[in-house]
Amino acid sequence: MYTAQGKIDPQAQLEAYLPMVRRQALALQVRLPAGVDLDDLIQAGMLGLIEALGRYDPSQGAQLSTYASQRVHGAMLDELRSRDWLPRRVRRQARALETTIRELQQKLGRVPEEREIAATMDMDLVSYRQLLGDINNGLLLPFEDILEEKGEQSFCDQQSSCLLSELIEGDQRQALIDAITELPEREKLLMGLYYQEELNLKEIGAVLGVSESRVCQLHSQAIRRLRSQLCEY
Repeated sequence: MYTAQGKIDPQAQLEAYLPMVRRQALALQVRLPAGVDLDDLIQAGMLGLIEALGRYDPSQGAQLSTYASQRVHGAMLDELRSRDWLPRRVRRQARALETTIRELQQKLGRVPEEREIAATMDMDLVSYRQLLGDINNGLLLPFEDILEEKGEQSFCDQQSSCLLSELIEGDQRQALIDAITELPEREKLLMGLYYQEELNLKEIGAVLGVSESRVCQLHSQAIRRLRSQLCEY
């Protein structure tokens, strides 16, 4: 990546990191709705890479590869954040779902079952699961808006790798851990497979013995359970 004069060649440096950008885009795409275009992610990642190469300061201690990878991922997340995936009607229903879950848990003293949530919302199970699927289509960065009602606060730093263990800090991190431990076993397993093992929906479905659409529903329900818990903190 150096010229004959011993200087860094920006073009060669850029080309050297292109495979990393594509790998990150592919890894992110499999966890997103089908409408997300791979080229859009790659383009956003390239902009992040160019910025990283221009701003990198070796005196800060981080390796260029690490800094570039973080910034590329952050740029892709920025691109996703700029899109509004859920209609207002679905957002309202999503908030109503969280309220229902929270109130039922307080009333029952345990995690409410699907049928109990659906009944409280005056929905049959089929309609309830359809709602979960609709909500899940907007869960690109599902922990991002857990404190949305308090403003634009985000759990995920723009330059983090956004692994589950890095989503929130301090007391809120422990609150998230506590909330996850209270999830039903299948949803708890799903969260581990999705965020820690980074399996895609098809792979998780094979582990759980359910369809991809059912994985989406369970994922959406798990996120709403966590939001209903964490909004209390």
